[in-house]
Amino acid sequence: MTPYSLAFYVNVVSTGTLLGARPTDTPERVTKAMGSRFGENSFDPRSMWRDYGLVEFFWQRAEAGEPWVGHHFTVQVHRLAHRDRTLISETLRERYGRFTPRLRFEKLRRLLERRGVPLVEVPDPANAPYYRVFWQPESRVAVTVIAGYGEYTTPDNLRVGDVYSIIAPMTDAEVEWRKAQGA
Repeated sequence: MTPYSLAFYVNVVSTGTLLGARPTDTPERVTKAMGSRFGENSFDPRSMWRDYGLVEFFWQRAEAGEPWVGHHFTVQVHRLAHRDRTLISETLRERYGRFTPRLRFEKLRRLLERRGVPLVEVPDPANAPYYRVFWQPESRVAVTVIAGYGEYTTPDNLRVGDVYSIIAPMTDAEVEWRKAQGA
């Protein structure tokens, strides 16, 4: 993996932002950071997400016509295993270069630890034993990792130890809820 794409992942996990865009930012602010090439999706007038290929941003609002409020973003790392070069937006490619098909969790963890950014494992009872979740308390970012192979449960093109996704934010309340569920 190139140092540049690793820098992308380290930056996301350590800051809880993506190219400076926070999970709570408006659609306009995210477009300014990520660019204007995206697919826009909605199940109803109160929720929306924009798909930038590797990255998705999500918003909610109380009623149609109200302003959008940022909810979270997800870096869909598992999509890279399909080797589709169009998944990496021009904005990300210009800044970080080439991305490889897999991100090994231990490599990411080592780089984060060297920078003083620890990851803490939190229970994921709904997806165990196939996935494990690690959380960065200061940035409130969660990293989901393939923990075991399960037919129809985990992607065939990923290996145990590969990062599946990176999500921001995972709140303190969600971590506590997960701990209570896993007890």
